[in-house]
Amino acid sequence: MTSLVRASAALTSGHRQPRRADDWLLRQLPVQMLSQDFFVRFVSIFQEIGTTLLEDADNVDHVADLSVAPEDSIAWLGSWIGVDSLDNSMPAALRRRIVATAAHTLATRGTVDGLRSFLELLSGGPAEVREGGGVWRAGDVPEDTAWVSMSVADTGSLERDAFVDMVKDEVPAHVRAELYVGSERVWSSEEDEDW
Repeated sequence: MTSLVRASAALTSGHRQPRRADDWLLRQLPVQMLSQDFFVRFVSIFQEIGTTLLEDADNVDHVADLSVAPEDSIAWLGSWIGVDSLDNSMPAALRRRIVATAAHTLATRGTVDGLRSFLELLSGGPAEVREGGGVWRAGDVPEDTAWVSMSVADTGSLERDAFVDMVKDEVPAHVRAELYVGSERVWSSEEDEDW
């Protein structure tokens, strides 16, 4: 099997490209230059820089793949779909799950089902979402329909403030909202001057 076929098979099976030899650039020198210590050390400097550049280029295909993208790219990928409150202090696996879930639930974002899915993702447990919206006959519409109350048992692996910040981004702006963790109300949009 040729190296090109092996490399192609590795990529299609989900593996990275084969690692290039540590002396890939030195191997390209004429034999006489390899016997000269100066040339070997001099070319080694460029080989080290070139290896870094080539490894970055090798990874370009994977930058937009959330499952293998570099950690520095997770927040950037999330920003494509409006997930702007990712904190780099969160575990990378959690940040990847948040962006992936947000992508899958993008069509339901801001709805009861979307909020519940998002809360369950963040908390790692069941979530309850109650809201005032609905469908009524003409003349039967209640006066106050733009409210939502969300409840989770705990904030999972997130600090409370980080949890609240993430939830704020998911609540529609025109809706009065409150969030409970256990029996404690931890956030109310009416009391939040920044919201």
